[in-house]
Amino acid sequence: MKAFFITGMVAFFSLFSEAVSAQDAPAGTKNLYIDVHQLTPGKVTYEAVAGAHAKDLAVENKYNVQFLKYWVDEQKGLVYCLSSAADSSGIRKTHAEAHGLLPDHIYLVTDGAAAALKDQKDLFLDIHYLGAGKVTAKDVAAAHQKDLAVQDKYGVNFINYWVNEKEGTVLCLSQAKDSSAIINTHRLAHGLVPDAVMKVKQGE
Repeated sequence: MKAFFITGMVAFFSLFSEAVSAQDAPAGTKNLYIDVHQLTPGKVTYEAVAGAHAKDLAVENKYNVQFLKYWVDEQKGLVYCLSSAADSSGIRKTHAEAHGLLPDHIYLVTDGAAAALKDQKDLFLDIHYLGAGKVTAKDVAAAHQKDLAVQDKYGVNFINYWVNEKEGTVLCLSQAKDSSAIINTHRLAHGLVPDAVMKVKQGE
């Protein structure tokens, strides 16, 4: 796979910060990061990403990184990697040595309490762009509880969420029959409809 910016996806990510280093965790700590790879739409396979992930795992300890999970949107050519690391440079170095596929974006995030997968329904990542400085992890935790209170009405199972407070961006992982079920759950729970919903395959 050869990474490059997709013209049609530039606007999709424009609300994220380009200053990755400004979002690093304080020195001496290890926090969560999500890094995003924009690859060729329709030409990225889950199997190929699994192979690249295995190479990451082989060298991650060298750079004090632990890759936890990843999600692949084969149709849009997007890969999201969740990791624990001391800083974003360790993630870049790991990817560079492992397979050379550098991420286009890396974001420092906090998460919630993860729920278990319940059934064979499809997995989705939905993204909310709420604006820089306009959301806190506490706000998202409260909204997530509202989602959990009504999710059964639409047959959704929310698994977890990740918050980037600096850019006001929230990513939610859930199981559902389709994207409309997720949108309807968010709308009923708190009215914060996602800006994008992507069907993904998960690996770890």
